[in-house]
Amino acid sequence: MGTGRAGRVLLGAFAVACAVDFGALLAGWHPGHLVAKPLLMPLLAGYVLTLRAPRLLVAALLFGWGGDLALLFDAEPAFLVGMGSFAAGHVCYLMLFGKHSLFGRARTSPALGGAYAVALVGTVALLWGDLPAGLRIPVAGYSLLLASMAYRSSALGRVAGAGGALFLLSDTLIATGVAEWPQLPRPDFWIMATYLAAQYLLAAGALRRGQAYGREVLQD
Repeated sequence: MGTGRAGRVLLGAFAVACAVDFGALLAGWHPGHLVAKPLLMPLLAGYVLTLRAPRLLVAALLFGWGGDLALLFDAEPAFLVGMGSFAAGHVCYLMLFGKHSLFGRARTSPALGGAYAVALVGTVALLWGDLPAGLRIPVAGYSLLLASMAYRSSALGRVAGAGGALFLLSDTLIATGVAEWPQLPRPDFWIMATYLAAQYLLAAGALRRGQAYGREVLQD
């Protein structure tokens, strides 16, 4: 994907913000995370805008930003607000993927769909009893939407498909933390690493597909 100076600056700033956030999480330096995390999605959204990204992609990233901000607060209402914001982003991604399927002749694998369905049912069933009662139904509904987005992302190719899978992994790590399951060392690092890779790969896959089939396929 070709990009001008503004795009290179924004992408470089996104990479720097990622590095700062990762370093802060690995070092246990919470103020660094508080500073870096709110910058991440606006920088990525700004970068894709320099590439004439579709509004649905920009909206998905900005809804992700809303979720990022909400999850900075350690309270159940903030968690629900964040989950709602991410859910809106997934709807934007699904609408964008639908455009590809209609005009770009994109295909998804039924076997992959079956694998996502098994993963969805199995994960929700295992988590159900350990989740707070007030979060069980919202988490189940959100998980269905997330798995649908992850599956449909494969229609754009391997890059976007990997992004969808990593988004599912990142949010599963969050859910296991809410359920108070045993966690990897520095769990927030792994959550953010998979999440940021997911958002970047989804954006890159959507833009690459748009260039392959013509930008008119993507424009709202």
